[in-house]
Amino acid sequence: MSQSPHPITPLSQAEPNNATAGAGRFAPSPSGDLHLGNLRTALLAWLFARSTGRRFLMRVEDLDRVRPGAREQQLADLRELGLDWDEDLMVQSDRLEHYRDAVTRLESAGLTYECFCTRREILKAPSAPHAPHGAYPGICRNLTPEERDARRAGGRPPALRLRAEVGSFTIDDLLHGSYSGMVDDLVLRRGDGTPAYNLAVVVDDAAQGVDQVVRGDDLLSSAPRQAYLAGLLGLTAPQYAHVPLALDQEGRRLAKRAGAVTLGDQKALGRTPRQVLAMLATSLRLTAPDEEVDLAGLLDRFEPARLPREPWVITLPTTPPQSP
Repeated sequence: MSQSPHPITPLSQAEPNNATAGAGRFAPSPSGDLHLGNLRTALLAWLFARSTGRRFLMRVEDLDRVRPGAREQQLADLRELGLDWDEDLMVQSDRLEHYRDAVTRLESAGLTYECFCTRREILKAPSAPHAPHGAYPGICRNLTPEERDARRAGGRPPALRLRAEVGSFTIDDLLHGSYSGMVDDLVLRRGDGTPAYNLAVVVDDAAQGVDQVVRGDDLLSSAPRQAYLAGLLGLTAPQYAHVPLALDQEGRRLAKRAGAVTLGDQKALGRTPRQVLAMLATSLRLTAPDEEVDLAGLLDRFEPARLPREPWVITLPTTPPQSP
């Protein structure tokens, strides 16, 4: 995708991947139960991977908020739908040294700088000339050593940002085609030392041999940043497929306020996991309403070109359907 103009040892040389085949993945954050939209995306990621002969992997992205027991419940729900995965579970909190290594390589190449900005300061600052809308305005990009020392003396620990050399980057998406999106000086490491999402996901996908990323289209705008960062680290960006979200009847992203949105909720209404799978399959135009399905049958019918491109607006009845 992109080659760094600076000499930098490819990360793949430091963390070799022994996988012989490509892979897809599903990578939830264990902050709560998976809702029907999450389950639908997991099903799609499984179908994309299995239909192309790829391995299907699971990763727990637990660098942010974690709810006790959420990981176990998420995995149990996926298994109840029949989804399976290859190899051991990858857990981000076990991989901090790998993120540190990636940051060190970028630092050594002169591709980082410290940032002392608060969210409020960033929001109030005028945009940098010619910067894409919403980009970090570069407040700390060119601080002098004296200015950095003065800011450190204030006691606020700095975040570490990428010194990006482009304003946008283009990726190819299986559903959206060619897509150009903003690349700004994204955060690599937060002020508290936690690796940022955009860094961790790039490092982890490469380590797992993931060459196909299927996820919600709310993350489409982050793909150019991640593909650009992958190029700087000497890694190959994956093939992307950003799929439509699930929305409630008000057009909002699906959340608990919409009603019985989790597999547990649906089971409490009397639906079986197989009936929930049928609901998801119908929303993807893979089955007729109330048709009995299994994963093998869905895999036989799966054609990405026929998938709906509009969001799935969910109407949640309060009574279970009759068994066909």
